[in-house]
Parts: sequence; C-alpha cells; structure tokens
Amino acid sequence: MSRTAMIAGGSLVLLLLTAASCDSDPTSVRLGTATVGTVDEIVEAPGSVTARTAATLSAPAAGTVSDVLVEPGDRVRKGAVLAVITSPELERRRDAAKDALDRSPSGGGVPSGDFTEVRESTDRRAEKAFRQARAAAAKIADPTLRKALIEQVGTAREQYAAASDAAAAAVRAVQRGVASLGEAVSSLSAAQRMQAQQAYALADAAVDALTLRAPVSGVVQFGGAASPAGPDLSSLLGTGGTNATTPAEGVDSAITEGSYVAAGTPLLTVIDMGRLGLAAEVDETDVLLVKPGVRADVELDAATGATYQATVRSVDLLPTTSARGGVSYRVRLDLGGGKFADSGGAAPSPRPGMSAIVRLKVRQVEDAVTVPASAVVSTDGRDTVWAVRDGRYQPVPVRLGVQGEETVQVVAGVDAGQQIVVAGADQVEPGDRAR
Repeated sequence: MSRTAMIAGGSLVLLLLTAASCDSDPTSVRLGTATVGTVDEIVEAPGSVTARTAATLSAPAAGTVSDVLVEPGDRVRKGAVLAVITSPELERRRDAAKDALDRSPSGGGVPSGDFTEVRESTDRRAEKAFRQARAAAAKIADPTLRKALIEQVGTAREQYAAASDAAAAAVRAVQRGVASLGEAVSSLSAAQRMQAQQAYALADAAVDALTLRAPVSGVVQFGGAASPAGPDLSSLLGTGGTNATTPAEGVDSAITEGSYVAAGTPLLTVIDMGRLGLAAEVDETDVLLVKPGVRADVELDAATGATYQATVRSVDLLPTTSARGGVSYRVRLDLGGGKFADSGGAAPSPRPGMSAIVRLKVRQVEDAVTVPASAVVSTDGRDTVWAVRDGRYQPVPVRLGVQGEETVQVVAGVDAGQQIVVAGADQVEPGDRAR
C-alpha cells in the first residue's frame, strides 16, 4: 500500500506519524538490498487443453449400421475402416443409375421423341443427379475425401455441360439444314451416355461413402464431439430421414450393429492426440505483449502440484467477448510435458477440455538491477523506493522496466547494493533513522 494512500484521515495520519517517529513498532519495517538478477514479466490467462484435431464421422444417409469394427479407446490409423452403414435408398439409386447406364444408347440408336425435348430431359436428369451427389458429398466427414468427391461432381458437371452444348449445336445445325441427321443423333447419344455414366459413378461414390473410414490417426470415441452438431442435411440428400439429435444425458451414445441411424447422426469421433495444445483467453490490456515463441508455465486443475511447459503458436486477430463483457483474444499454444514440483516425476498426459491457468513469460531481462515488488510504492503519483542513505530513510523516485510477480527491474534511481525498505514503507518518514 502506498504512503499517500494511508494518509486518508486526520486521526489516522497523526497515529501513523507518531508511531513512525517514535519507532514504537520498528519490527514492521523490513530492510533489504537491491540486487542484480533476472526478471520475468508474467501475463496470466485462463485456458483449456486442446487436441490437434477431432474429426466426427456422421451418417451420410439414413440407414442401418451393418458393421462396427472398433471400440471406444481404440487407436486407429488414418484410412482404417471403422463402421459400415447400409442405406437401401442410396443402393436403389445406384441400381437405378446402373440400369439407366445399361439402357443408354451406345452411339447408333436414334433417341425417341423430339430432339430438343430429349436433350432437355437429359439435362434435367443430369442436374438432379449432380445435386444429389453434391449433397451426399457434403456429409462426408473426411475433409480430403469430401473435397475429392465435390471436385468429382464439379468435373462431371462441366464435362456434361460441354456434351450438352455440343448436342444442342448439332440439333440447331440440323434444323437449319446445314448438318446431317446422323450428326445430331450421335451428339445426343453421346450426351445421354455421358449423363448415365456420370450418374452411376456419383451414385456409386455415395454408396462407397457409407463405409466410414478414419479421417485422421487417433483415438476412437463413440458419438460426436462436445461442440454443437452442425445442420441436418437429410432433406438435401432426399432420404427422408429424421433430424439428427444429440443423445440425452445418461444415455449410452455407443453405436451397435443393426441400429437405425438418421442422416447426419454423429456416430464416431477420432481424436488426434499427437500434439496437445492450449487455447488461452488473454485480456486486451496484455495481448500486445504476447508473440509467437513466448514460453509459458501451465497449471491444470486436474494435476495439482504439476507444472507443464508451453510455447505460443499464434495469436488471433479478432477478439472474443466474455460473459462479463470484457474483451479478450485467443492465444494458441503447443503443450509440452509436465513435472511434479515435489518429486520431480513426470506429470500425467492431460485430456482435451481440461481447465488450465497459463502464465505467459512475455518479457525477460537479465543482469538487471532488481528490487522486491513490495519495495515499490506510489508517492505523489510516482513510483518510489525508500532507500537508506547515511543511516536515514529517504524516498527515491525510480523508473521501472520489466515487472515480475515478485521482483521488478529498476532502470533508474537505485543501484545494485543499495539498502532499501522492502516492507513497511508506510511506517517511515523522510529523515527517520533506519533500524
């Protein structure tokens, strides 16, 4: 507490001055010495443990779980088959596409009906197949596979559009009398054949997606991640499935063979524990001091007495607003190993979601003149240290540098070796004899 803060009332001022001048309680004043050392400035922030990634596999369509090949806690490699779903709807769609492909003209048949009507009908069937395929691909959890399937749909759409345009041009040429009927028939047949081939390929890919594979290497957990589930896309798939729901508390989320699942139902989650991290919320008043590479000490509520090491990986540019209205920024750190302070033994590996206190060492100075933080008081709005000079107390204005939790750097005002008051500065007056 500063000396000026203590002189708030007349009677209290008189009491304190009397006590100091008469040295009635000399033991309340403690002396120390300014030294040379290292000071770490610490920014403390709440945080939680994060996994490298957690990928949830959801049912791409309504169906029945026909096979489950893993148990919770199993470690799997990327690409391993975890479960298989049987979807009569998607299988019927693939069978219908296969029949259409078998019946499509191979190049010599003349399409029945008006050429323009035939082409427009083929376009409608193709567009429907593309929409269904893209909606099904959007439900794939594996980002690599999902991207590949969506690109496959896009490529197929472009190829068909080119074939359809060629057929339209051939029909117009026949109508103008500048091309033979055979050219139009050949173009329309090629467009129909391409539409049938692509519809079957996309429908077959949707059925293949019913085999759920691990999108990343990691540990298996039944059900979805703790975060809110994404929007239900069963209406886009055209499967008529009910909305996916999160299991109620107290209900086993394990999937079993023979159970029915709606489109979009989260079935399995694979957690990549290869690199644990931290997400810390740093107040806006401190975030400008935090840079990538800054080191931190971490304490977990779940591992009392253990300290873990961490390093800042990135700092978000956009803020988050806390429930109390404060502005903070998310800082992401790589989490290292931990040790118990008493035994020096290795601390247990944390689990994602565990609460943590992160102490970021934002600034450090070595070979600096340091004093205990308790030695610095505010006098007339200035940082002050009470020094002992010629055997008497004297207030000395100081300029501070890096400020740690227990010690602070003094840039100017006090030299190393100077005797100072480290406690009880409110009990002394200028010129009092030091004891």
